[in-house]
Amino acid sequence: MENLLTTEFWSRALTNAIDWAIKDLPGIIIILIALIIMLRVVKFSINRLKRILVKRAEGDETVDTGEAEKRINTLTGIVLGAVRIVLYTVFIIMLLSKFGIDVAPLLASAGILGLAVGFGAQELVRDYISGFFMLLEDQIRTGDVAIINGTGGLVEKIELRTITLRDFNGVVHIFQNGKINTLSNMTKEWSAMVFDIGVAYKEDVDQVMEIMKQVGDELQNDPYFGPKIIEPIEILGLDQFGDSALIIKARLKTKPIMQWETGREYRRRLKIAFDKSNIEIPFPHTTVYWGEEINPLKLNITKENEA
Repeated sequence: MENLLTTEFWSRALTNAIDWAIKDLPGIIIILIALIIMLRVVKFSINRLKRILVKRAEGDETVDTGEAEKRINTLTGIVLGAVRIVLYTVFIIMLLSKFGIDVAPLLASAGILGLAVGFGAQELVRDYISGFFMLLEDQIRTGDVAIINGTGGLVEKIELRTITLRDFNGVVHIFQNGKINTLSNMTKEWSAMVFDIGVAYKEDVDQVMEIMKQVGDELQNDPYFGPKIIEPIEILGLDQFGDSALIIKARLKTKPIMQWETGREYRRRLKIAFDKSNIEIPFPHTTVYWGEEINPLKLNITKENEA
């Protein structure tokens, strides 16, 4: 403690600080500048590569541009994150060496610690392995609408460990890749909307199916909805005899994520067409039974004489 109050101690400390600033500080600044430059170069290169790949996909008629762009965005995001981790790791090691810290024992300790963590954190390793194979097999991409473990929503982010999903209410759900038991991708390559249209038993089924086909053709010729539809509507026919309606099944194939908007418009136009043709869409009825001993209630409606 007494040494801290001596002039010789502070003089020696100031000399060491000046020597360090002259010898080591410029190297640290250069390393920091190099890290910033490398991060910018990597980000610029990956963004440029992404644009090139998207442009190449747009020029290939056999490739769906939207699907290709989803996968490109997912993979380039993973690559950018991995390269950043490598650059930061190298920067920290070089920075420690500039401060005179021997990094060799640290690396050896990190290897032993990593091995111990690998045995203890089997769940974490499983998450990373599952995420790797999900990306490799192209099971899901950023921008897809998927159902994961019974929860549906838009895929906002895919990482090697987790998947981030946002549902229709805006709630964000985060799933560990190793704990995903069921995954249903609703927007891969193409989507479809299935219709179960109920009409009254008295209606002509052939006439109803013809109206449904006409409405589908009109929708496909629409300048706004037409480009979203891949194939003409499929009228599959009379599917079942319901309790109060004949159920006619149809399917409309669309581009990914376009099925809900297109399906709502088709139902709106079909309702208008049914009204014009007096096609009855049944709804549940309730019959009141008064019993065998009571006569049915009779209502007589009379019109009063006008004065």
